[in-house]
Amino acid sequence: MPRTIQILPDAVANQIAAGEVVERPAAVVKELVENSLDAGARTILVRIEQGGKRTIRVGDDGSGMGREDALLSLDRHATSKIRSAEDLRGVGTFGFRGEALPSIASVSRLSLDTCARGEVLGTRIQLRGGMIGSVEDVARTPGTTITVETLFFNAPARAKFLSSPTAESRAVSEAIIPLALAHPGVAFALESEGRSLLDLPPAADLVERVLQLWGEETAGKLIPILAQDGEITVRGVIQRPDATRPGFRRAHLFVGGRPFREAALLRAADRGYRTTIPEKNRPWLFLFIESPRGTVDVNVHPTKAEVRFRDRKAIEELVERGVRAALEVPESAATFEARPAPPVLRVAEPPPRRLSPAETTERQMALFLTRYGADAAAEGSGDEVGHQPGEGEEERGAPPRLWQVHHAWIVAEVRDGLLLIDQHAAHERILYERVIGRFEKGGEVSQRLLFPLTLRLTAAECAMVEDLKGLLQRMGFEVEGFGGDTVIVHGVPSPHPYFDSERCFREMIAELTVGSELTRAARNQHERLAKSFACKAAIKAGQALMAPEIQELFDQLFATELPYHDVHGRPTTVRLGLGELERRFGR
Repeated sequence: MPRTIQILPDAVANQIAAGEVVERPAAVVKELVENSLDAGARTILVRIEQGGKRTIRVGDDGSGMGREDALLSLDRHATSKIRSAEDLRGVGTFGFRGEALPSIASVSRLSLDTCARGEVLGTRIQLRGGMIGSVEDVARTPGTTITVETLFFNAPARAKFLSSPTAESRAVSEAIIPLALAHPGVAFALESEGRSLLDLPPAADLVERVLQLWGEETAGKLIPILAQDGEITVRGVIQRPDATRPGFRRAHLFVGGRPFREAALLRAADRGYRTTIPEKNRPWLFLFIESPRGTVDVNVHPTKAEVRFRDRKAIEELVERGVRAALEVPESAATFEARPAPPVLRVAEPPPRRLSPAETTERQMALFLTRYGADAAAEGSGDEVGHQPGEGEEERGAPPRLWQVHHAWIVAEVRDGLLLIDQHAAHERILYERVIGRFEKGGEVSQRLLFPLTLRLTAAECAMVEDLKGLLQRMGFEVEGFGGDTVIVHGVPSPHPYFDSERCFREMIAELTVGSELTRAARNQHERLAKSFACKAAIKAGQALMAPEIQELFDQLFATELPYHDVHGRPTTVRLGLGELERRFGR
């Protein structure tokens, strides 16, 4: 029987490998820039023509190569990054397969100019379709420049799948951005047809790199995140809730300085935003994960865009807790500042954990007074709400003075300006967390009515009341059917003196029956009920409050877990700094 199995020629094998690694010009740029970073480059310049279809040139000031290494680098599975399979457990470089350069060379006309540090002359190697055409000396400074011309010249079917030059140029830019974010200390430049698309000098940190890419307005709307659990750390910046929008978002994940994709981690981060942003909003995220050697497998796919964690669930939980903890701090509050200051990255913090109610109250008030508390010396006499600082308050500031404005907002005079509080939104947050807490503890205290409410509802609403009867009772509503389309309410909760129990019950049941954006975003029935009740039962705009009631609302707000955001995803507070006030008045 004739033999049918054959060993593929190297040229064919390289083209097959190129099909996995080299999808478009952006993939070529990504691989070459990663090689530059592995070589220790501090400056990387990328030039493209026709979106990279005609020419791609990547030059760096890295370590460069001698002639022998340069020739070996063009062979398949030739790499300086690893020596054995054991090295894959903790590989810290982008490249390690030894496939990218020969794969690129197999489908292009490639020129490699390189010079090792300390060498007088460099080496130029020219290839066509993976075959070496010439090797010669060249004068150049230490580093490497690779020029790729007429990509897919020998694979016209592949070339037909490329997009327009504009689209390919955009893809090249998007390929460089994650690498620039992961390495802020490296200078990156991208030119297309002689026009500068990216010009990024070395940056001090991630925040400065974000500022370079997207400007002060974007950087000023980010808040830092740092969460640790044992040897696992999640750090970076996330978008302030009031700045989030629906649709497109920037979401970049890194492990060991390597960009990667993982939808489950993005969903975990989104869960951390729960009840602080509208359901359709998509926050920007820049998260760096640090995990011990051997707990991350980067050898999953030739493009190296996917990784596998040994304990992914622990990483997801830490991301969610870290995001949640970042949203508890005053810096997550909305602001009137046109150009808010960029965040300062955190360097140390204990792992976030679930706090007891007493700990939450103390922690949030301490955070508030440290950030916003009025100076004790500025406290004066008058009818405004507020009190003199007690023992230990001098260090973190005294409670601010409070006023109600237009029966809808509470103004607090704080150390660096003013804080405006939406009384309805603030009370929503208070009631939501109170109901959730009471669900966990067994239920709310019900106030028996001297004259029970007899309410006529639709058939669907009656069915909803029957389905939720147990949960409603735990909220404080004692309800029973009275036949047909009627129910009787014997007891109700009493969240505040102005509570209209009948209106709240009717509106809540109607919303739960037909659904709304607020309730659809809830994870379970407990959360749906708590959200709906908080929205319908909260003190309304237009309700005049006495001074003690203003103070009580303020104190209760800053005893919640997330005092700066209501359950709809709107801000409860907005900051107006002294700097912005002075700027508005031209001082």
